[in-house]
Amino acid sequence: MSIQNDADLEGMKAVGRIVRLALAEMAFHLRRHIAGGITTAALAAVGGNIMRRHGARSAPALVYGFPGDVLISLNDEAVHGVPSARVIAPGDLVKLDVTFEKDGYMADAAVTIPLEPAGTTALALSACARRAFHAARRLARPGMPVRELGRAIEIETRRAGFRVIRDLAGHGIGRTIHEPPRVPNFADPSATERLAEGMVLTIEPIIAAGSAIPLEGADGWTVRTADGGLAAHFEHTLLITAGLPRLLTA
Repeated sequence: MSIQNDADLEGMKAVGRIVRLALAEMAFHLRRHIAGGITTAALAAVGGNIMRRHGARSAPALVYGFPGDVLISLNDEAVHGVPSARVIAPGDLVKLDVTFEKDGYMADAAVTIPLEPAGTTALALSACARRAFHAARRLARPGMPVRELGRAIEIETRRAGFRVIRDLAGHGIGRTIHEPPRVPNFADPSATERLAEGMVLTIEPIIAAGSAIPLEGADGWTVRTADGGLAAHFEHTLLITAGLPRLLTA
């Protein structure tokens, strides 16, 4: 979407704040209770409670019928993991992905958390996803073609020895989850749309330690790497301004 007035801005700020609160509470709860063997469903309930307390709703459930309030993916699962009775273990690479709706506005963010005693690959991969996000964020100014954001993401990812999962991308957001433009994680020559002041979108590097070929799981939702290698995901919702973009979920 494009911010048209103060009501749009306040609506996006409000839902972005709830997304931020849910991610922070889930991350805190995860680290605090990991020794006790928390399930992905129990962790999702933490985010769901924040959502309901603030009058928001799960955007993936509303738009796509996703069977949960938030998405939690482990290890080789890149995105769209369905909360379940699966127990999160020490050493797991955990991706928390939250997209909420409130008063007709939607915002989206994700973090990757390597749990102790995570290996060197998990630590490097999660750090790379964050760096790739910020490399693209620094370019996100009016007039910039979206493919240049993807170029920055892929350069940073390859520099670290990893690969982007090209089939997965960032996107415009606001009134629904996936709006134009598509924001690729590589220099896609077809991604010619230019950023404009007031545009709201996500930048979300989704990267793999090995194969960058995504496979859909038997549940019809979870996307994992073809070779079982680790994957990482880092995302925020941004507002394009005349200067550096404004992070609405951070």
